[in-house]
Amino acid sequence: MGRLLLSILLLATFVTAQADENQAVVLMYHRFGESQHPSTNIKLAQFDAHLDYLAQAGYEVWPLRKVVQFLSENRPFPTRVVAISIDDAYLSVYTEAYPRMRKRGLPFTVFVSTDAVDERISAFMSWQQMREMQVHNVAFENHSASHDYLVRQEQGETEAQWLKRVTADINRAQQRITEELGSSATLFAYPYGEYSTTLANLIKDSGLTAFGQHSGPAGLDYDQRALPRFPMAEQFGAIDDFKQKVQTMAFPLSAVQPWDPLLDEQAANAPRMEVQLGDSTARLDQLACFAAGEGKVDIEWLDRKARHFSVQASKVLAKGRSRYNCTAPSLQSGRYYWFSHLWITPH
Repeated sequence: MGRLLLSILLLATFVTAQADENQAVVLMYHRFGESQHPSTNIKLAQFDAHLDYLAQAGYEVWPLRKVVQFLSENRPFPTRVVAISIDDAYLSVYTEAYPRMRKRGLPFTVFVSTDAVDERISAFMSWQQMREMQVHNVAFENHSASHDYLVRQEQGETEAQWLKRVTADINRAQQRITEELGSSATLFAYPYGEYSTTLANLIKDSGLTAFGQHSGPAGLDYDQRALPRFPMAEQFGAIDDFKQKVQTMAFPLSAVQPWDPLLDEQAANAPRMEVQLGDSTARLDQLACFAAGEGKVDIEWLDRKARHFSVQASKVLAKGRSRYNCTAPSLQSGRYYWFSHLWITPH
């Protein structure tokens, strides 16, 4: 009888853990086999290993629009769902990534910076190449026309002028994609992953679902003005790191304050973040948070029962982009919950 009860309890734990697939992992690449750009490049051997692992481990590779549809409808995902996205539309997407993905019959999404394509810069794909790729499970979405730092106002520029300029930039990309490829973009990727509340609301009002470059899986309750993706480059492309990331789980988020990553001069030194988590199988007794440039930082539990905590770096954040990352092991062996929050400090 004791053994039976133990088996039932173990089964219940396993079922609970397996049912907690309320996320998909979105991967983000830029360049393929361009070793002269290591910060945005993935080695071809690394990319081949990534694709081999996804196949061997039984992952489903979905179109990114399908992932967004499930998120919008609050529909739980099957186990092991991944989407592959690529930013900027570099030529190596066509010459290296596309043949590999087509051979395997895998869909992927390219976020296009349209000015570089229109200017026929040799490092970028052409519209004709994109039209060819469209026939073979490749979608093309909005990455702005200029690929500028959209959150930043130019010197002497008012907020109204900034908003007009950025709106025109996004709309120009939207128009060019529609004209050249025959379908309108429904997704947007922030250049450099930078966004603010004002910019995010502009994207939402344009009818676009947006993605950043802060790491982590995309959860059902995550804000679709800035969904996370795992950046993939040479430094982070080792297969063991890749395996861990595609297995991550999304912390259920009830509240994150402040949501806006764009800091003013007074807050830039060490922003304080408050998070309230939903219920999950996360081992919160092993919750750990890390600040860019500092490593592990202290966690203050404001209400442990309500899963409400705060975290704050003790060192000044570097100019530009930084992150707070929080992780905790799940009840499933080898799997971790992961949440990342972007900060942008003034230059």
